[in-house]
Amino acid sequence: MKILSIQSAVAYGHVGNSAAVFPLQRIGVEVLPVYTVNFSNHTGYGAWRGPLIAPADVADVITGIEERGVLPQIDVVLSGYQGSEGIGDVILDAVARVKAANPAAVYSCDPVMGNAKSGCFVAPAIPVLLRERVVPHADIITPNQFELGFLTGTEPADLDSTLASADRARDMGPRTVLVTSVERPDAAEGTIEMLAVTDDGAWIVQTPRIPMKANGSGDVTAALFTAHFRGTGDAADALARTTSSVFDLLERTHASGERELQLVESQESYAHPRMQFEVRQVR
Repeated sequence: MKILSIQSAVAYGHVGNSAAVFPLQRIGVEVLPVYTVNFSNHTGYGAWRGPLIAPADVADVITGIEERGVLPQIDVVLSGYQGSEGIGDVILDAVARVKAANPAAVYSCDPVMGNAKSGCFVAPAIPVLLRERVVPHADIITPNQFELGFLTGTEPADLDSTLASADRARDMGPRTVLVTSVERPDAAEGTIEMLAVTDDGAWIVQTPRIPMKANGSGDVTAALFTAHFRGTGDAADALARTTSSVFDLLERTHASGERELQLVESQESYAHPRMQFEVRQVR
């Protein structure tokens, strides 16, 4: 499998492509990383250095890949945080080129906008861009519960309303929706869930909540789920593998006391997930 991953990059720590690439490689996926920024560290520190890469330069890199005759071999285009409308245009153009070269290819979009605690933390134009132009072209989207509500103009809270919101998102274009950070009032205290919804059904998995905020964990989740699901077409298995890997990554990171994901140290959790959590079909 080959994935063209158009995301940010950092020298120190793990977000964007700097979070997604290694776990994908560790499960045997060939990744072509295209960078949208090249920062010293993620912006959560409040200070960073390095350039935003101009959309024209990002497009130029993709054109160079195209000139090598690689696009027919690309199985997935993966995108994460979109810092500007210009980058959105470049990603959509790349998706169109890849799908023209390989009609079986899919586009997986992580529609990064914010979270329940922080609210929406992207520029005001980005949610509109995602909702109106990007998501309709995606085959897979991986929003958290907050982003799902923002995309669909709904307020998913319990399981039924989250399923309904996912269906509304699927009506926009993507057939597969992975909802991360699902919180509902009737779930056991100290737990958090993920929900996968496809044409074939819906599945949910519950894990203990690890009391930490880890930048980049969503990027790892989107990458692993996309690769597993693209490889097998089995949403329940992809959900089980991804959940196992990401939980162990977060547990190891929390135990380390470090702020940055212990990405390399957790590599066996991607290659050989323990499959310790039950995936339950809910539709």
